[in-house]
Amino acid sequence: MLRSRVRPVLAIVAAVGILAGVFAAAPAAEARPVFRPGAAGLGDPYFPLEGNGGYRVRHYSLDLAYQQAKHRLSGTAYISARATQNLSRFDLDLSGMTVDRVRVNAVHATFSRSGQELRITPRHGIRRGGAFTVSVRYHGSPQTIKASPIVFGADYGWQYTKDGAFVGDEPNAAHTWFPSNDHPRDKATFTFRITVPSDRKVIANGDLVSRRTHGTHATFTWNETSPMATYLATIDIGRWKFRSGRTPGGIPETMAIDPALKSSADRIYRQTGEITDYWSKVFGRYPFSSTGAIVDNVPNVGFSLETQTRPLYGFAADGDTISHELAHQWFGDSVSVRSWRHIWLNEGFATFASWVWAQHEGGPSTYATGRDIWKSIPADDAFWNQSIADPKRDTMFSSAVYYRGGMTLAALRHRIGTHDFFTLLRTWTATHRYGTATTGQFIALAEKVSGRQLDAFFHTWLWQKSKPATFG
Repeated sequence: MLRSRVRPVLAIVAAVGILAGVFAAAPAAEARPVFRPGAAGLGDPYFPLEGNGGYRVRHYSLDLAYQQAKHRLSGTAYISARATQNLSRFDLDLSGMTVDRVRVNAVHATFSRSGQELRITPRHGIRRGGAFTVSVRYHGSPQTIKASPIVFGADYGWQYTKDGAFVGDEPNAAHTWFPSNDHPRDKATFTFRITVPSDRKVIANGDLVSRRTHGTHATFTWNETSPMATYLATIDIGRWKFRSGRTPGGIPETMAIDPALKSSADRIYRQTGEITDYWSKVFGRYPFSSTGAIVDNVPNVGFSLETQTRPLYGFAADGDTISHELAHQWFGDSVSVRSWRHIWLNEGFATFASWVWAQHEGGPSTYATGRDIWKSIPADDAFWNQSIADPKRDTMFSSAVYYRGGMTLAALRHRIGTHDFFTLLRTWTATHRYGTATTGQFIALAEKVSGRQLDAFFHTWLWQKSKPATFG
């Protein structure tokens, strides 16, 4: 029988195991985590201090009140985030404004200010992967960024109007009115809860959740459930006339318009619906829960902006402008730039889209439009002396970024054919939906979809600081 032989062997093995356990060294004590400050900036070559390292924001909840007579904004920003390293300290971007109190996970935290950096030290370190919530109570009068060379020499950010505020933040003005990780690389969802005098209204990104009147004030709550870059956030205050419904294709649509421009309301509302539906066919499914427009009467502003879900206009925009800003909902809003040097992926694409819309409306082909612009600009014009793949900070919104960017796409469509070209655009918007992307990724995808080697083509159009010898 084998059983009698097995038992002694098992006993010996067990004894050896016990002795080994007795003489084995005690396990080393678990190493204590090392906590370090998060970086003061994400290293964008154009805006080194924009954004911050060590965490990613998941959601902003802005509970604010605006006093029109005093130009005073006050309240609390609640920021939900997750640490990407062991954090001893982290920064938020905030310029101006007075900070009254900071809490991390409902516990008082110490803070200091240095330029645009709000440096926060929680009572306890935050472990990598840990979720945490920051609340910042603050007040002040947001400062308009004046006559900046970056944005056409125009003012931008928080701009005061006769009846409220016009808030257009691109590229770096969000932190003038709320604490944030102010860079498109860190996108998050938003809730806006804004209280204003009861004779004013608030329109923001996303969907209107509630409007509640209490005495002489009214509180508007808007919710943006899709990830959004901070520069696309807006809360516009005025004596708006609201109009809501659906596009012909069924997408919810909301427009707010200054009463002084009411004669243009029907046209802008109709064009917004038609263009949104058309882009949904050309570029792929509309990426957000609603579309619309914010139309203010501030002709001194001098620009429009693709604020997410409803573009912001300082005037009664025409179809060319509306088609441009709505195209940004795909190119810039849903698919955002990884860093600002890739801005042509926003502006060149939206410019080209306006040519597509013009062709759809019976105008010339995109090829003819691009070729005619190419012909009209002499080779010795300074227009050509810029690499639009890296246009530099103070000239990142130059006419070349828009029009040479548009010409690049018109020439690419001619080079690879209409079928492959629009397959490329739809694949691009689907692949990078709600994320960020780079010029290199677009070139790689263009080569994959078309089956062509396009390095020379893109070098000529995006990097070469001279006029391309031929078009197409």
